[in-house]
Amino acid sequence: MKTFKLHLIRHGLTSANLEGLYIGSGTDLPLCAEGREDLKKLRARFRYPAVDTVFSSPLARATETAELLFPGAAHRLEVPALREMAFGVYEGRRLAELAQEPDFARWMDPKDPFAPEGAEEAGAFHARCADALMKLFEYQMKAGVAEAACVTHGGVLMSMLAQKALPRRRPEDWMADPGCGYTVQCDAAMWMRDGLVEAVEVLPVGYLGEE
Repeated sequence: MKTFKLHLIRHGLTSANLEGLYIGSGTDLPLCAEGREDLKKLRARFRYPAVDTVFSSPLARATETAELLFPGAAHRLEVPALREMAFGVYEGRRLAELAQEPDFARWMDPKDPFAPEGAEEAGAFHARCADALMKLFEYQMKAGVAEAACVTHGGVLMSMLAQKALPRRRPEDWMADPGCGYTVQCDAAMWMRDGLVEAVEVLPVGYLGEE
């Protein structure tokens, strides 16, 4: 049975990342100069898979990363469901400050329907992420795309993998550095029967010293 691969990658650095700010889908920042330079260095030193199809979040930091890492891709598809969580009133604040707020911890609980003003409910966000991952594989299977890349956000990547990837790990165990991520794979039977994928490699190849 044919196996389909998807390379999940976190976007590069923005100025907000360097400042420790909590930035979601409410702020469409581009990559900063350091972020662009870091991606070029990663691509020069390590290996990213050669793919013809690249999915990405519609936010600039993801589309720019996709262009820098996969310049030869002929098919670039922006997928709204791959956008980062909407942080509402917490947008642009420092994470160190938010960690002290009881409502922030409550919002992070996917079992609690609470959401601060303008923010996305945690449960809805996680459901969106899980659904998006399986729909990307569905697209690949229907279109006959055996291998593709997906550039998204750190929170989206962790949510997808914590819910749908084998081996089972906590969300924080799926954290990825900017420009890095994981290759996952599945076949039609696994997709239909289990609704799961298998994580098989860290990206870029050689980043953890495998090669």
